[in-house]
This record gives sequence, structure tokens and C-alpha cells, in this order.
Amino acid sequence: MAPPQRPQRPTNSAPQPRPPPAAPPVSSKPVAARVPVKKIFSAQSSDFFLLLGTTLFLVIFGLVMVLSSSSVESYAADKGFFGSFLRQTAFVLIGIPLMLLASRAPVRFWKRWALPGLILGGVLQLLVFVPGIGWGYGGNQNWIQIGSFSAQPSEFVKVAVIVWVAWVLSTKQDQLADWKQVLLPVGPVAGAAIGFVLIGNDLGTASIMLLIVFACLFFAGVRLRFLSVGVIAVALGAIMFASTSSSRSSRIGVWLNGCTALDYQDSCWQIEHAYWALAGGGLFGRGLGNSVAKRGWLPHADSDYVFAIIGEELGLIGAVVVLLLFVTLAVAFVRIIRSTNDSFVRITTAGVMVWVVGQAFVNIAVVLGVLPVLGVPLPLISTGGSALIATLLAIGIVLSFARAGKSGSSLQRDSAAPARSKDSAHASTAAAPVDPVQSAADRSRMLAANRARGRR
Repeated sequence: MAPPQRPQRPTNSAPQPRPPPAAPPVSSKPVAARVPVKKIFSAQSSDFFLLLGTTLFLVIFGLVMVLSSSSVESYAADKGFFGSFLRQTAFVLIGIPLMLLASRAPVRFWKRWALPGLILGGVLQLLVFVPGIGWGYGGNQNWIQIGSFSAQPSEFVKVAVIVWVAWVLSTKQDQLADWKQVLLPVGPVAGAAIGFVLIGNDLGTASIMLLIVFACLFFAGVRLRFLSVGVIAVALGAIMFASTSSSRSSRIGVWLNGCTALDYQDSCWQIEHAYWALAGGGLFGRGLGNSVAKRGWLPHADSDYVFAIIGEELGLIGAVVVLLLFVTLAVAFVRIIRSTNDSFVRITTAGVMVWVVGQAFVNIAVVLGVLPVLGVPLPLISTGGSALIATLLAIGIVLSFARAGKSGSSLQRDSAAPARSKDSAHASTAAAPVDPVQSAADRSRMLAANRARGRR
């Protein structure tokens, strides 16, 4: 009979380490295919929607006011009550898709096309002086007409000047303390663009362009003493230019000295009837479409003096709402300026802001008598195809900046995520804790080996 086997004494051998957990299965779906879809359908920033929504509201409101202010004059010109309205609607259907298309372009696109756009705008502006193509109205030679197509090139020159000046100044951020670097080449090129507009006797558009250039210089960081010298030079030039025209001199004289009975039929006609339209509106207005001034009493009721019709039909409340809408536009522009570190984006956005919002307040100031008559329309509201399309194009450029800022931040987060995951995995592997059971087993084996040496 075999003796019973003695139970085995537990050994101090180290337990086998546990196998690491299996990695999650890798999906066979293409990951790269999800990136474009995410970029297309990702939510844009609040600045993007604030600017877009306010712009679209002003455009729709402008269509309503163009219909109301131009219906009588359009019918008298055998174009029907909806003649000017349908024409302005066609321009809206061109301008809004162009704005949305421009909002999809990257920032590098506008930098690349800054100089070609300026050259194209300059060529179009020179066409106003070509016989058979250029034509004038009210003493201003500032339009071109080819067949049934007509346009005002100076509105598109504004866009070209803003983008080009912003591109040049963004490349000279470290040299703006030198007045030579500021003057060249911005001074000659911008001066030539404004000079061509002045040759066509369009003082209002030239004034807005000067305001745009000074705004770009200011937001670029040019020293104030350089800007003050430029302001003084421009003021002296404006006085000399205004003195060369009897019409401009009379308008400035009426603005400084007030209207007399002799001026009522001439220089004061438009001013006085604008005052009466605003006064007739009161607090709540006469009602939409019930304006009296638009029935042949107020010239350019649908363009330069559309704000007077707004005040007459919608009252003080409607006029204040329009002011608040342009203030909202300014807030959207400022938020985009503050959210970027790109000097090109900052300068371009500032130029567009001063153009749209600044021209709006200049137009309103003219209607209220705060400034002399300059002949500039109310952006996004007044009738006029070239002004509307050019303004929407400029706003589309700023929308592309807002979109690029949002996409850029998301792309930065997406690219940083894999790097962070790799670093964390490496750190976790390097700092893995030691198994306490395995360490105790090693110490037991070392003690057993020492005892065996002692017996020997």
C-alpha cells in the first residue's frame, strides 16, 4: 500500500502577472470621411449669426421701405407701383448669394486676391471717364453703362481698398513707427483711388473712402501724430475742393448759416421737407405707406433721404429701431475684431465696420441737419444695386473671418487631442505602480537563498 502523499507546501514563487486588458476593437469605418461633414454642419460662432441675422433683417426691412418710398414716383414714371421694388429685389437676389459665397472663402483667399482686386477696381473706376461708357447724374460722373447694364464702380473700389490696405499694413506691423513705411505705398495708392472718385465730383463717396482709410490706419496701430497730420491735410484739401463748386459752397453755407426765404426753392428744399417729414411722423408715425413727403415733395426719398420716410411712416420708434440695428452691427464687428489675433482680419473688419456703420450715421446726420448734404445712401436700406451688392460682399468677407475663427479653434482642439492621448498613455506606462505581491515574492526568494549559503 502506497503511503499517503503529503500535501504540497506552498511555494513563494511570484504569481503570474495578469495580461493587460484587450484594446477596444478598431472600427473599420473611415474616420477621415467624418471630418468634412463635421466641418460643414458644425455650429458657427454667435458673432457669425449676429452679423448675418442683423444684415438680413436690414436688407428685408430695406425692401419694404423701398417699396413704400418709391411706389408713387415709380408709378409716375410709368414703371408701375412695383418697378423700383422689383429692381431692388433682383439686386438682393444677387447680393445675398454672393455674401454667402464670400463667407465660405478662407482668409488666405482674400490675402491672395488683394492686389488683383485693387487693380480690377481701378480699371472699372477709370471706365467712368470713357465716352460712351461712363455717364453722370446730378453733376457726378461716377457710373458706367454697357447696354442695359449699369453700375457704380466706386462702391466696389471701397471693398478693394479695404482688403488691399489691410493686407499691406498687416505685413508691416513691425515698421509702423516709421512714417515712411506708413506713407508708402498706402498713401499714393489710396490717394489715387480717392482722387479718381473726386475727379468725378462725388464728394460724398470720397469722404467715406477717406474715413475708411483712416480707420484702417488707426486699427493697424499707426501712431496718432501721423494720423493727426493726415487729418489736417485732408481737411485743408476738402475746403479747397468744396470752394471750387458753387453747389457745394451753397450747401455748406446753408448748413452753417441756416436757411433763408431765398434758399427755400434751391438749397433748402430737400432739407426743409426732410424736417417736415420727420416732424409729421411724431412718436408712432403715419403708418407704413402713408407718407406725404414721398408724393413728389422730397427728392431722392428712396435713396439718400429714405431715413426721413422711415421717421414719417414709422415715427420716432421706427427711427430709433433702425439706429439700434446699426449699433448691433457695430457690436458684431467689434466682437469679431476682439476675437482674432490676425492683424489682416482685424484691419479688414474695422474698415468694413466704419464703412457700413459710419456711412449709416453720416446719412442719418445729413437727414437730421447735423452734417451738410453729401449725397450718400443709407447702407442696406436705400435703393441702389451697386451699393447693396458691394456692401453685402464686404459683409461676406467679415463673415468668412468669423467662420474661419470658429473652424480654426475646433481644428486646433481636434489636432491636439491625439497628441494629448499619446502623452497620457506614455505617462501612464512610465508611472505604472509596482505589484506589491510580486515584490514580496522576490524578497522571500532572496531570504531563502541567504539561509542556504549559511548552512554551507
